[in-house]
Amino acid sequence: MRAKRIFDYCTASLALVLLLPIVATLAILVKLSSPGEVIYRAKRIGRDGRPFYMYKFRTMISGADRMGPLVTASNDPRITVLGYYLRKTKLDELPSLWNVVIGDMSLVGPRPHPVDDYERYSVEHLRRLDVSPGLTGLWQVTARNDPSFETNMALDLEYIENWSLGLDLKILFKTIPAVFRAEGR
Repeated sequence: MRAKRIFDYCTASLALVLLLPIVATLAILVKLSSPGEVIYRAKRIGRDGRPFYMYKFRTMISGADRMGPLVTASNDPRITVLGYYLRKTKLDELPSLWNVVIGDMSLVGPRPHPVDDYERYSVEHLRRLDVSPGLTGLWQVTARNDPSFETNMALDLEYIENWSLGLDLKILFKTIPAVFRAEGR
């Protein structure tokens, strides 16, 4: 696992440096497109059940969390025009590279769940907390059109049981074309 952490740290740090002009431009566009913070801090549950804040570009109007249950539908009226494109292209997640650098997340692993999902875990689901959550994972590249909690959990556990640096690279290389095809929601 130490090799994974070194790979994550070096790759995410390099990506942040190389993508800095894009990150800065997107930050300015988010600020200009609607009032509110540029970065949204989403409370998530990480390795060993530790809570952390996952950083993303804000894609909804300011105060959207207080307007009711979170909806991930593409027609959610709280999503800003720019936010729609950021989500579609997954560019809203570029600030999460910082989470990888500081060790809250990995490049590849189970997606970090919100606190309310974590509270629904059964005993066998707790195994997904044995590894750091990832920016991308097996579910994102194999079953993106199946949003069920059960499929998500099954694929996360399959990833954990079969983990290798080779599997991480395979998932990363499958993620890149999906981002360029703008398959996000």
